[in-house]
Amino acid sequence: MTQKLSSTPSPAKPFPARFTIPLLLGSTLNPINSSMLATGLAAIARDFHVGPGQSAALVSVLYLCSSVAQPTMGKLAQLFGPRRIFLVGIAILAAGGIVGATAPQFWVLLVSRALIGVGSSAAYPTGMALVRRRAESLGVGVPSRVIGNFSIAAQITVVLGLPIGGVLTGLFGWRALFLVNIPLAVGVFLFAFFGIAKDEARRKRARGRALVAAVDIPGIALFAAAIVSLLLFLSDLRAPLWWLLPVFVAATAGFVLWERRTSQPLVDIRMLAANGPLQRTYLRQIIVGLGVYTGLYGISQWMEDAAGYSAFEVGLLLLPLSGTGIVLARIVSVRGWVRWPLIVGAVALIGTGVAALFIDHRAGVLVLLGLTLLFGTTNGLSNFANQTTLYVQSPSETFAVASGLYRTASYLGAIFSASVISLSFGSRVSDAGFHAVAWVLVAIGVGALLMTTLDRRIPVVARGRARG
Repeated sequence: MTQKLSSTPSPAKPFPARFTIPLLLGSTLNPINSSMLATGLAAIARDFHVGPGQSAALVSVLYLCSSVAQPTMGKLAQLFGPRRIFLVGIAILAAGGIVGATAPQFWVLLVSRALIGVGSSAAYPTGMALVRRRAESLGVGVPSRVIGNFSIAAQITVVLGLPIGGVLTGLFGWRALFLVNIPLAVGVFLFAFFGIAKDEARRKRARGRALVAAVDIPGIALFAAAIVSLLLFLSDLRAPLWWLLPVFVAATAGFVLWERRTSQPLVDIRMLAANGPLQRTYLRQIIVGLGVYTGLYGISQWMEDAAGYSAFEVGLLLLPLSGTGIVLARIVSVRGWVRWPLIVGAVALIGTGVAALFIDHRAGVLVLLGLTLLFGTTNGLSNFANQTTLYVQSPSETFAVASGLYRTASYLGAIFSASVISLSFGSRVSDAGFHAVAWVLVAIGVGALLMTTLDRRIPVVARGRARG
């Protein structure tokens, strides 16, 4: 049963700041840890005498662990309560920060990044589940403004991740990139502990084999095998590891068969198979994520390596991207618009690609600012609208897992974008490679536009939206 678009009047302030602030802060911890580390990889490689390929594994391990942990944490939230799992996740994040800040060897850093990935992955699915639980308990409609705030938090993270990482590394060294997680985790934990109502008392919990069956450990293992093999294959299509494809196919087949027969699956395969709109939302998020990350990393890499701008200057040129996204996400979330933001976002992505075709390394600052403004339209509109369709199309009882799978879909797009950029630029970054990226953006935009205009199940407006 999917979320109804209720018209029930909402209380004056159903989502006060003491409730939303820890959820929003928590949702930024995973993406900000993804971006911050980029500034410290070179120093880490020097200190531990490892090559760039090994140091890059610190980025990959967080993505891989997060892709599996997001829906897993959603499953645990369904069993033990979203507030409990939110707090447990933040505690794991703090432990990861301590391990990383004191790591004597490189492999310990990998363990730290795994802990950070798992811990920070609890925040988004449990946060969305807590928002839905509160909305339904108060009898309010779709909380589009709160969902918009999650999108805005993501926009801010895009801007702040690299600069914060650069400042911390420059002033205190790379260990500060891990150490900073401790005060962040403590702050979020305290805000959540005192600002979010306790989970309802649960009936007698399962133990032993019954607990294993409830958690669905075999399903999690098969899901992990399928997702990790797919992500590793997509991460380097210039030299693909073809043996990963049969592993992915076998693991996926095993996962589907197991989930169909088990009584408490990680993913309700029967529901998902019958829910075409939700399937299309996940696919649309993969496509949009691919477009956003291809554009973000492709444009920024070209600005620095071909157009000759410094990393700091590139950061300033990308500010309009996030600023535009924040403003547009606020506008559409207040009004609850869903369908038109997806259409306009796809058109803006096509426009970004077309504009990039006429730009080379001699382009002026104003031209580049205009390009990032246009691209920011896609980022700001699409993320909010897809999250809202997820809210509307997902059953309440499995919404935490559905939210985790939504983030996993985003990671698929992000990982795939690395290969797309690599294939487009080839051995060196150039205007020709940048124009190849532009054509990719046009193709992705056309695909997203067709998916949206042909899908009549996407709501025009999230009616009965709740005030924040």
